[in-house]
Parts: sequence; C-alpha cells; structure tokens
Amino acid sequence: MAAPFSLIVSQGRVADRTDGALVGARLVGTALSELLDLQPRIIGEPSPAVTDDWTVALPQAEATLHGLRDAVNAAIDAGTTPLLATNTCAASLGTLPTVAERHPDAVVLWIDAHGDFNTPETTDSGYLGGMVVAAACGLWDSGHGAGLDPRQVIIVGGRDIDPAEGELLRAAGVTVLAPADSTPERVAELVAGRPVWIHVDWDVLEPGYIPAAYRVTDGLLPHQIAAIFSGLPTGSVKGVELAEFEAGDVEVPERVSIELILETFQHLVR
Repeated sequence: MAAPFSLIVSQGRVADRTDGALVGARLVGTALSELLDLQPRIIGEPSPAVTDDWTVALPQAEATLHGLRDAVNAAIDAGTTPLLATNTCAASLGTLPTVAERHPDAVVLWIDAHGDFNTPETTDSGYLGGMVVAAACGLWDSGHGAGLDPRQVIIVGGRDIDPAEGELLRAAGVTVLAPADSTPERVAELVAGRPVWIHVDWDVLEPGYIPAAYRVTDGLLPHQIAAIFSGLPTGSVKGVELAEFEAGDVEVPERVSIELILETFQHLVR
C-alpha cells in the first residue's frame, strides 16, 4: 500500500528560459490538488524567464531550492510521499540530494530526453537544467548537496545527449535507456524491487502530446510511460516529480495535456 501524497508546487524561477513552465507547474498542481483532494504547498514566487548562464541563475534560485528541499523533508517526516509539480528540471537540485540522504537505496528513474549530466566544464548552453543530475552525483558543487550514487540513476528515454556528457554518463556508471529500450520489463529488471524516485520531464515524449520547451523527436508515447509506471512494484515509489510542462502551446490545448498528465500519473495510484 502506497503512502498518501504531499503535494508540492514549485513557483519560483529556477533557470527558466521560457514563461510557460511556471504556468504549467501551477496548472498541473491545481489539477493534482483536485484529483487527490490535497492542499498544495507552494514554493517560491514567479518571475519572468531570462536566458542567462547557470552562474547567474543558480544563486537567484537559492530560496526556491531551499524551499523545495525543506518541503520534501517535511513530507517524508510526515510519512507521506512527496509529489512535486515543478517548472524546470533544475528544481531537482533541491530534491535529489534529499533523496540520496533520506532514501539512499532508492533508484532514480530520470525519465527525460536529456541526460542532464553536464558540468560547468562540458556545458555548451550554460543551462542549469542540463547540469542537475551531475550535481546531485557530485561531479560539480551546486551548493545544494550531492550524495546520489550514479549507479542508481536510470535515464529513461534518453536520446539528446552531448558527446562529452555521454562520456561522463558512461564513466559514472549511469544507465541510459534509449526509447526503444525503455520498456516496462527492462525498467522493472533494472529497478530489481528497490525503492524508486521518479522524475518526468515531458520532453521525453514524442512532440505533440504534452508540450515542453526543449522538444526532441522520436520519443516515447504517453501510454508507454503509463506502462512503466504500472510495472513498478506497489508501494515502491518514494517520490514523484512532474516537470517541464510548457503551458500556452498553440497546437495542443492545455486541458488535453493536463488530462494526459493526470491519466499517466494515475497508473502510480493503485
């Protein structure tokens, strides 16, 4: 039997380069609140998107990252499962070190088109969100902690990985599953019955279902993510992060995307 959820919604800018992700996190948070009859804990205050370097974005996000860390700790202390609606992957700078501390045996399923395993030395874009997993694994110091064992990280649906980033992933022992290999059976085999922390960046999907800022073709389909969720042992999930839904897309109505997010998420609630 899974523990009840505590709903946490990130509303502070954490390296956002587009304006839709904060709105998306708020909309997803509202929908989850209604679905689960939960009062959300809101972290941070919205501010406009800026295309800036990680050296600028990181200190500006300090209060939000500390708030997310504290909210996750409080949820765990209360005996509940943290459920986060976040704007960017960079918000996980505040959560992954807490996962490593509170659930050291947990596998992190990083369900994302990207590896997010760049460092200050390898990043071409300077985007903080592309460096978050590497920071949590101690490859560089974000100032928000580390401790995550890279051998317990599984990148699911990864397909847009920089060459230098790929070298770091291989050297660290991170498992990277291309979309074709991201089957429920393979994921369950790798999880091997261990506790799981789930992060979903919706750019893992084929474009056209749930909009994201950094779209990559040849992705997974929503029912494939749902099948992965259904294949996890009941009660094994220790936390869920749903990130990078870009609201305001002209091609996909927001209500359709939110319905898909809720439908996919519900395969964890059984």
